[in-house]
Amino acid sequence: YLLAAYVDEFPEGAVFLCVVDPGVGGPRSACIVEAGERLFVGPANGLFELVRRRAADTAIHEITWRPGTLSASFHGRDLFAPVAARLARGSTVPSAPRADDWDRRPDWPDDLAEVAYIDHFGNAISGLRAETLGPQAVLRVGGRRIPRARTFSDLPKGEVFWYENANGLA
Repeated sequence: YLLAAYVDEFPEGAVFLCVVDPGVGGPRSACIVEAGERLFVGPANGLFELVRRRAADTAIHEITWRPGTLSASFHGRDLFAPVAARLARGSTVPSAPRADDWDRRPDWPDDLAEVAYIDHFGNAISGLRAETLGPQAVLRVGGRRIPRARTFSDLPKGEVFWYENANGLA
């Protein structure tokens, strides 16, 4: 959810190296996703689902190239980083196109009503896009009503509220 929120901040032609890979060393495949004129390199484990869902045109390729040495537990370093580097310099990487429905997660919601990340300021960032909530939306957390505010100064110090952050998330 965070990756999909950040994508539009990067220029067309950007290459993303993305590794959230609890299945490293297992049977999951490696992929390159083309979405919105950007390339994403990482595990085929659903990491790119929302990026693919929100882009107008997408394609997915299974990475068939393997380095001389591929550790069982560090594919980010051994496989994904070299592939992303090759793509960033304009080289091709041996890969095979896959059907559009490969590695899809249709059961994942478009917006996640959960905290996805807590930043270093203590802000809890959800997977909810603020644009889908509306200007008067009130969230409920643990039975508590959380009103929307535009800025931190809109409410007294210590009041809990939600706001649209710089990446469009609540």
